[in-house]
Amino acid sequence: MTANPGSSESPANRRRSQRVLLRLPIKVTLRGPGIVTASEETVTQVVNAHGALIYLKLKVSAGQFVAIKNTSTDEEHVARVVRTKLLDGEMSEVALEFMTPAPKFWRISFPPSDWESQPEEPAPGQKSG
Repeated sequence: MTANPGSSESPANRRRSQRVLLRLPIKVTLRGPGIVTASEETVTQVVNAHGALIYLKLKVSAGQFVAIKNTSTDEEHVARVVRTKLLDGEMSEVALEFMTPAPKFWRISFPPSDWESQPEEPAPGQKSG
């Protein structure tokens, strides 16, 4: 189930937009003053209009800014690292937030904000359970 922005859930669990599981190739670039310092190609795990959740080997920290390029379209947006979580010795789970919402960046249609998945009904003639 996805949290709705207007729901009664705690603020920590609310989302500003629907999350979608999507593996889309992207390139993450770290830049210094006028130069590219490092980059890595990876795929998204989860996306929404405000950013993404990805896995990276690059070392990044909360508050750092990175450039995200959708390698399918060559479109690029700046994002801020919201949080990181070390998964193993070299890979981290990284939550990114765009500086401005960019729902069209991922080239998908997001479900409406009031959409929630429901348990599947059994097909006629099938028993539930």
